[in-house]
Amino acid sequence: MLSDLYRKVVMDHARYRRNYGQLTDSTVRHIHYKNPTCGDVITLYIQIKQETVENVAFEGEGCSISMASSSMMTELIKGKQLNTVYALMNEFEVLIKKGERENRELDLGDAESLEGVHKLRARHNCALMSWQALNKVLRQ
Repeated sequence: MLSDLYRKVVMDHARYRRNYGQLTDSTVRHIHYKNPTCGDVITLYIQIKQETVENVAFEGEGCSISMASSSMMTELIKGKQLNTVYALMNEFEVLIKKGERENRELDLGDAESLEGVHKLRARHNCALMSWQALNKVLRQ
């Protein structure tokens, strides 16, 4: 069943977090972000060169959904132009809040496996936490 496959993808990212750790280069921006509804926290590190996400990482603790979403997001945006990153942020937010896609040409990668979170309104902030942190750090 497809939902079982998606559940396995989410749990894999939660257990084996991709891009987990600090980035310490002097050109790295970072932000500490806390989910106001449950207390999950992340620190997001991002290095941008010539309008491209050259490197991204995170540290934090939280539920499986927030940690999986953070891992998926870092994999997805690494190497992408900022205009694409903004489009991905918007598309992911629509997926979580409305349970649908606006632009199927955008590849959300493993993050699409979080589509089922749409039905769990209380977990929307868990899935969106790292993406909201990304939005804030990019606007600094």
